[in-house]
Order: sequence, then C-alpha cells, then structure tokens
Amino acid sequence: MKNKSLCFSALALGTVIALSSCAADQGQQAGTSSKSHETEHQMTAPSESASGAANEADMDFASGMKAHHEQALSMSSDLLGKNQIPAEVRKLAEQIKSAQAPEIELMESWLAQWGMPQTMDHESMDHGEGMISPQDIALLEKADGPEAAKLFLEQMIQHHEGAVQMAKTEIADGSYPEAIKVSQGIVESQNQEIQQMKELLKAL
Repeated sequence: MKNKSLCFSALALGTVIALSSCAADQGQQAGTSSKSHETEHQMTAPSESASGAANEADMDFASGMKAHHEQALSMSSDLLGKNQIPAEVRKLAEQIKSAQAPEIELMESWLAQWGMPQTMDHESMDHGEGMISPQDIALLEKADGPEAAKLFLEQMIQHHEGAVQMAKTEIADGSYPEAIKVSQGIVESQNQEIQQMKELLKAL
C-alpha cells in the first residue's frame, strides 16, 4: 500500500508539472502572438505625426511660387504707378495684388516652419514656369499708357500660365494638405484671370 501511495503521488505530481508547463507555454505563445500583432499594427498603421508632412514637392512649390508671386506683385505695382491705364486693366492689377500678397505671407510661414530660405533669385527660375525675363520687365517699366497695359497683359498671361503649371505639379506630387488646397485655388482663379486678360487684350 505504501508503494502504491508513493506511485500515485509521483504520478499526480508529474501531471501537475506537465499541466503547469503546458499552461505556461500557452501563455508565452499568447504573449508572443499579441506582441507580434501589436508590432505588425505599428508597422502598417499610418503615423499621425507623419500625416500631412511636407515633402520635397511642397517645399519646391512654396519657394518657387513665393518668388513667382513676388514678380507678379512688382509688375502690378509698376503698372498702377503709370498714367492713362484703362480702368479694367488697373482693376485687374489691383486684384492680382490683393490675392497674391496674402499667399506670399502664407508661403513664408511654411518656409519658416520647414527651415527653408525665404528668398529665391527670380532669374534662377525656369522661364517655362512663366517668369518674365529682365529684358521684358525693362520694356514694361519704360512703357506708359495703352502700350504699358498691352505689355502687362501679354506678360501676365504668360506669368499666370506658368503659375497654373506649377500649381498642377504641386497638386499631383505634393503631400502638404494646405499647399495642395492653395494650389487648387491658384489653378481656378488664375485660369479665370487668363481668360479675362485675353478679353481685355482684344479690347485694346
């Protein structure tokens, strides 16, 4: 009887150890599975801090469009200082200034936020982007009256067409939501102004 009791005790003890070991293995596997799932989720879930971050296209857009707008403001201010400019052309120049000046300030804030330089040499920009050459700017500065109005409209149509292309590039390649939204507004408003300027040219 004594030997049988010892045998049963040993058997019971072995069963408890086996069950405990099994439970531990299951718990470890569950923990490993949980950690693995959590790691996978962290790798696949979008990072909230990264969402809306600016990429290279956004930075190029803000820097280039700021310089582009600055030239438009300079051209518009020059025209407004001249005599005998038709009222509708003068109104358009004022409209361009009022629309683009706040956008320059906005782009300056983006550039500061991204740690980028605030200035860009206008002459370094591709004329395919609609920038007006120094020689053509000089012609506008010397002209007056209807001749100046004609030059302004011709040059600003080219200028706007370049801005629209720059904005479309930002819409396609950018990732910063606010820059994309501004680009969409530029495409819409400047296309409308292009049509307006073409009509004004016909009337001169």
